[in-house]
Amino acid sequence: MRFKGLDLNLLVVLDALLTERKLTEAAHRINLSQPAMSAAVARLRDYFHDDLFILSGRARILTPRAQALAPAVRDALLHIQYSILSQDQFIPAQSDRRFTIILSDFVTLVFFEKVVERVAREAPAVSLELLSIDDEPDELLRRRDVDFLILPDLFTSSAHSKVALFDDKIVCVGCPTNKQLPRQLTLERFLSMGQVAVRFGRALRPSIDEWFFLEHGLKRRVEVAVQGFSMIPPMVSGTDRVATMPLRLVKHFEKTFPLQIIELPLPLPTFTWAVQWPALHNSDPASIWIREVMVQEASRMVTPREIKGGRRVPGPTKRLTPAPES
Repeated sequence: MRFKGLDLNLLVVLDALLTERKLTEAAHRINLSQPAMSAAVARLRDYFHDDLFILSGRARILTPRAQALAPAVRDALLHIQYSILSQDQFIPAQSDRRFTIILSDFVTLVFFEKVVERVAREAPAVSLELLSIDDEPDELLRRRDVDFLILPDLFTSSAHSKVALFDDKIVCVGCPTNKQLPRQLTLERFLSMGQVAVRFGRALRPSIDEWFFLEHGLKRRVEVAVQGFSMIPPMVSGTDRVATMPLRLVKHFEKTFPLQIIELPLPLPTFTWAVQWPALHNSDPASIWIREVMVQEASRMVTPREIKGGRRVPGPTKRLTPAPES
């Protein structure tokens, strides 16, 4: 079918080429032979009067024209998929849908494992691909390369739909045998102590606690940087180091890596974890179903309690007010 001289089938070819950047992989993605793929690329170049990509060694570099076409082509195909071709009814027990979700190790351990268990019961053929925090998660969501992001609400974008899941708070922890820890920490003492901090992705993006310290102009003495919150307990155990981590995760590790909770001299605010998805998926029955599963499982989470001065006190109940979105 042609639309103003353009064979619309070529948009599928172009999207595969712009995504894969390699002719062989692009052909395999859309089940075309290499000769057919080469012929389609030649037709695209002729239509757009542009090379679309140039070879640089073994890599294909997109031309400015191709880079400008990429988001528009992807959006057009996705609108067709979700607005025209998608089924009106979604039956979890009969579906083999695959969902790709970006989330932290912390969220996986304290929350998402319950979602996985429920999906296995209600939709055994549905598969879940869980990815670690990327350097540009918003871009992956914009391109629909992932179905969901689960991030602190402060880090979410106004460009995507979202819903709150659960609250948590950051606490300071140390090894129970650490005799260097006073009952009350001063800010000066806290900043001078060796610490374990979490950094995400190749860009070493700060975690929410690190972001808070940086926003207040505070620099910790980080001795060990790790890729996830779940790596903190073994890095603190048996040492004089301290760290800051979510209270829910501290309670999760109680039996395997018991940690001493110390009151921070600069209390960090309670924060909210939220899930985001592309606005195009707002009415997608499959996306709606798994979003409802996540919200329902989040509502069943018990508010953790921390220990102070030998007695148990309630954990956080107040939500952090999100910062204004730009």
